[in-house]
Amino acid sequence: MTVRKVLFLDIDGVLHRGVARRSGNRVVSSAPGVVELFEFAPVLDELLRPYPDVEIVLSSDWALVLGIEFTRNAIPLPLLRDRITGATYEDSIFNAYFWFAVPRGDQVLDYVSRNSPLTWLAVDDRKDGFESCRDRLVHCQTDAGLGDPAVVEQFRDRLQQYFCDSHKCDVDE
Repeated sequence: MTVRKVLFLDIDGVLHRGVARRSGNRVVSSAPGVVELFEFAPVLDELLRPYPDVEIVLSSDWALVLGIEFTRNAIPLPLLRDRITGATYEDSIFNAYFWFAVPRGDQVLDYVSRNSPLTWLAVDDRKDGFESCRDRLVHCQTDAGLGDPAVVEQFRDRLQQYFCDSHKCDVDE
């Protein structure tokens, strides 16, 4: 049996600074100075390149509010879009009406329990619900996202720790 490798990806506070909000027919960031959303998508793309078999499952509110397809299409890099296989809320035991009140870690752990076996890591600016698995969370600050070099270095280390098959992984490429 093949073990899936899954990165649970939040968007706000990870792929761009701040929290995105609808403004008319546009989605904009709440952070001052953010002209374009997904400013850190190239950082994620570069981090994931040594791991072509890692898929992305959206753990972002974007997926529930705006839809998986809209969210996928909003991400500017095709290689990242192609990795997206779904979202945590799909087939969840939690009622969608209460989804936003469920701690993020519980959302992820619910998905993990329904889709085992898998190896996983999460990148998020929320840490609620991850108490039992803190080592599987790369925690970003909302106002910095993947623009924080210390977080990027920790992310790189965790990717290697969880997704590198010792004989198949050359992260120096």
